[in-house]
Amino acid sequence: MNVMIMGCGRVGSQLALLLAQESHNVTIIDKNLDAFKKLGGTFNGVAVTGSGFDEVLLKELKIDKQDAFISVTSGDNTNLMASQIAKKIFHVPRVIARVYDPRRADIYRKLGLDTISGTMLVAAMIRDKIIENLFTSYLVETGELGVIELTVHASLKGKKVSDINIPDEFLVNVIERKKRVIIPQPDTRLEADDKVMGVVRTSSLKKVKEKFKL
Repeated sequence: MNVMIMGCGRVGSQLALLLAQESHNVTIIDKNLDAFKKLGGTFNGVAVTGSGFDEVLLKELKIDKQDAFISVTSGDNTNLMASQIAKKIFHVPRVIARVYDPRRADIYRKLGLDTISGTMLVAAMIRDKIIENLFTSYLVETGELGVIELTVHASLKGKKVSDINIPDEFLVNVIERKKRVIIPQPDTRLEADDKVMGVVRTSSLKKVKEKFKL
């Protein structure tokens, strides 16, 4: 996959290194030459000093051949503008923008951009640790979905996954069984001591906890 990243801060540099280690073709852009020191000596992608707004530079770097463009600078407005250029002018198939202000996330989405709001995700994770021990994480910035974990005891033993799913409220997606990870089918039967992880609507959390006596 060809991936272009704008911003070589902590997030951008780590993302570039991870993708390069997986043999993807990575191009990373930053206005500050010193920022590339975060990449170390093992990075085998392309690091370019410049601006993600520079259409001439973007053409030289073959942005039209990129499968994804990710803007993770420290400025929301910068990320929005760069992402809009990548999506609207160069038609990059997948564009993701980092957003610090969660109130702007909805605006970004209405513009057709995928967003990651670290501010909201971190706040949600801290909330989880305080309030819900079994509630492992939020899946989206709005907090509408989360992942909950439960252990199979006698009342659930032998039941099919389809028996415990609750349409539009709770869906089993992973079972850990004797150190094996299983992606279950609807007819997969639960065994004693299985650890089940499922997606739950936060609005249905109380109902799900009562159903499974959590």
